[in-house]
Amino acid sequence: MYKKVTVIGAGNVGATTAQRIAEKDLADVVLIDIAEGIPQGKGLDLLESAPIEGFHSHVAGAHDYGETMDSDLVIVTAGIPRKPGMSRDDLIATNAKIVRTVVKEAVLRSPDAILLMVTNPLDVMCSVAKKASGFPREKVIGMAGVLDAARFRAFISMELGVSAENISALVLGGHGDSMVPMPRYTTVAGIPITELLPAKTIEAMIRRTRDGGAEIVNLIKTGSAFYAPSSAVTEMAEAILKDQKKVLPCSVYLMGEYGIQGVFIGAPVKLGAGGAEKIMEIRLTDEEQRLLNLSAEAVRKTLLKLDAEL
Repeated sequence: MYKKVTVIGAGNVGATTAQRIAEKDLADVVLIDIAEGIPQGKGLDLLESAPIEGFHSHVAGAHDYGETMDSDLVIVTAGIPRKPGMSRDDLIATNAKIVRTVVKEAVLRSPDAILLMVTNPLDVMCSVAKKASGFPREKVIGMAGVLDAARFRAFISMELGVSAENISALVLGGHGDSMVPMPRYTTVAGIPITELLPAKTIEAMIRRTRDGGAEIVNLIKTGSAFYAPSSAVTEMAEAILKDQKKVLPCSVYLMGEYGIQGVFIGAPVKLGAGGAEKIMEIRLTDEEQRLLNLSAEAVRKTLLKLDAEL
């Protein structure tokens, strides 16, 4: 029997996530959106690709949350996307209202589901979702580090002219300007990039990683990234649905880990059927810890901004 995944938001990120999950035969998919006809049309279009692509997952679109009943996983992509000149934090009040509404609707029908959050500003929206759902921390997880690490890996691959498959990268901290890419823990076939690239080149790639989303927004102009984000959340979904115990950087609620209390922030996490089953603590240098603390404070400030606006 197939597992069931609900994807909330039938825009570019949501629809592409539904496509990737279906084509990997990970689960049956329900695509939800308030726009009448859009999720139904995209769901039917995806289903009609099954005979060609060879997948057996069932895909359906709906605007009624009754269709999401008993989902194993709920992926939240709903919200307004960034436009040129906007930061992730500019989306805060509008997206918080959307996330609060859709999470309450989803968990009412699927109280045993795990929530994967994609909506920006990501770390703050995870907090909104945790509060709205009443779920324990292991069942509310944000997609950030997998995407940021993928961008870092892509830039390293281009710089060195080597396969991205040989590159393992780690990015900690908030999903935004204060993210903390970790060159010491980033390797090419086991070789730290600090042994392969000069410090100035690494710093330039770190800056590009931090600005990765904005770079795409400025190029597209009418929308934001969706191919890489959908790949990132699908990797996380697969780890949970298949109980892979895969260690991936995710936004999770820290309760003293890394000396940080009470905020969602990126850390290495073991993902399995129980959600965020273990938060891995690695040794940080004083400078790395300082940057991670600054990242946590940036998330706290955005939370305070949200509280002031609501």
